Amino acid sequence: MGRKILFITTDQQRFDGLGINGNKFARTPVIDGLGRAGINYKRAYNQNTVCMPARSTMLTGQYVRTHGVYANGVPLPEDAPSVAQYLKDKAGYKTALLGKAHFEPNMDFQGRFKENIRQATGDFGPWRGFDRAIHATHTANFFGRPVGHYGRWLKQTHPDHFNDFATILDASGGGDTGAPEAKNNPIPRGMYHTDWVADRTIEFLDGLDAEDDWFVWMSFPDPHHPWDPPASEVGRHDWRDQPLPDGHPGSEEKIVEILARKPAHWLACHEGAWVNQEGAPANYRPKNLSHDNIREINAKVHVMNELIDEAVGRVMARIGARGWDADTDVIFTTDHGEMQGDFDMIYKGPFHVDALMRLPMIWRPAPSAGMTPAEIDAPVGQVDLAPTFCRIAGIEPAPWMQGKAFPISRSETRERMICEWDSQFPGYGMHMRSIYRDGWLLTRYEPSTIGEPNGMEKMQEAFRDTPLSAIFEAHSSIAYDGTEGELYHVGNDPHQWENLWDDPAHKGIRGDLIADLYDNLPAAHEPKLEVMGPA
Repeated sequence: MGRKILFITTDQQRFDGLGINGNKFARTPVIDGLGRAGINYKRAYNQNTVCMPARSTMLTGQYVRTHGVYANGVPLPEDAPSVAQYLKDKAGYKTALLGKAHFEPNMDFQGRFKENIRQATGDFGPWRGFDRAIHATHTANFFGRPVGHYGRWLKQTHPDHFNDFATILDASGGGDTGAPEAKNNPIPRGMYHTDWVADRTIEFLDGLDAEDDWFVWMSFPDPHHPWDPPASEVGRHDWRDQPLPDGHPGSEEKIVEILARKPAHWLACHEGAWVNQEGAPANYRPKNLSHDNIREINAKVHVMNELIDEAVGRVMARIGARGWDADTDVIFTTDHGEMQGDFDMIYKGPFHVDALMRLPMIWRPAPSAGMTPAEIDAPVGQVDLAPTFCRIAGIEPAPWMQGKAFPISRSETRERMICEWDSQFPGYGMHMRSIYRDGWLLTRYEPSTIGEPNGMEKMQEAFRDTPLSAIFEAHSSIAYDGTEGELYHVGNDPHQWENLWDDPAHKGIRGDLIADLYDNLPAAHEPKLEVMGPA
């Protein structure tokens, strides 16, 4: 009998969403306890700031340009490598993915992808190396169609709650303040997807033999929008008591001053002249966002984070009851962050700052391993997860894995982490390459390719009669020529308010970081994969 692995992910959770990372509001004692008993990585970065590319990196252990899922809507090839399959084949692990997967487009009304077909046919595995795979996402349905096993379950067993959730990707106001995608959700807590995912995880664990080694990916859809936790829990945090986040500049004048020093789409987005179509609803405009909207969204996020923490506690209690805790490694992280009021903005998108790139990353090694708790500042990333799982299992990483196992002491050095952005919509054509190294965060903007086909244009007819039809007409009003960029020292400028890209005094470090970035980018996937869905 070896070490078991509980891999816990959330969706769209900020680094500072946890108490251990500075959150003063959300109570997350279980996850904080894992961090204090293990290793808390203070500079973990994703390899892309939206769901599908980031999650594909977690599964494959490869950079985005290697596995090829460069944007939402690009399905991960069915023959892509899987760390779950590798653990099964090389170390005999029993494997499960319970919750959000999102390796293939969710909005798949034509039923082209197995990830979506499986819920309709009652298929629970095997799939992509997992013996059992049961899916949930942020809502029960898209425009009346069940999504994931969770949506099918809710429709069949509790149809009166099938439509309880706020409409995703619609910035029309709700909740108490008219905040985008906010709702006081009437669904009972026990039917909410956070507890449902924990229930499925406990169910899987209960079906294992005591001597089994297992790799379980427990994947919560929260705190991603819509911001609609059960109404019974909303009273935990009164939005009226919430301050604006530290990353909010405060006054309109200060917001404009900060955004004007960044590449043009930042300020244009704030003013409504440029629409963040690739990371937010098409009808979202930051200028319409009130301070109370931000307060309510943050209050609801704190509730969602607390529910996740309590669900993790239930699963950890079951692991303890099975006698496995001493031999179980727990890794907790997320796919990407959320603006959550920084810069007077919400959602995600082509904005390469710590709000979206910096991740909570905690590894509680199995107590039997005897590792020393630590806080580590060396940069790590999602690409390092698969080799770390292999280290826990006592096997060599697969040759196709591109990262390295997480360091376990402050003496182990790491140099850099890389993050990329490539547009999903042909009408936007944005391309960004970022590097974090030595406390510096640099993003180079490559020349825009507005209008260059990437496959998304082929989907327009299939979505013509849906509320998503307008997205296919979107075009960026801003094109970059390749000279633009962003440069920040994150220690001196933790919110990335002062862009040093054009500062003559920093020309040397800018050039050095650009050279290092491109020296370490792997070759791009050939052929380039096509976008085959809107999300």
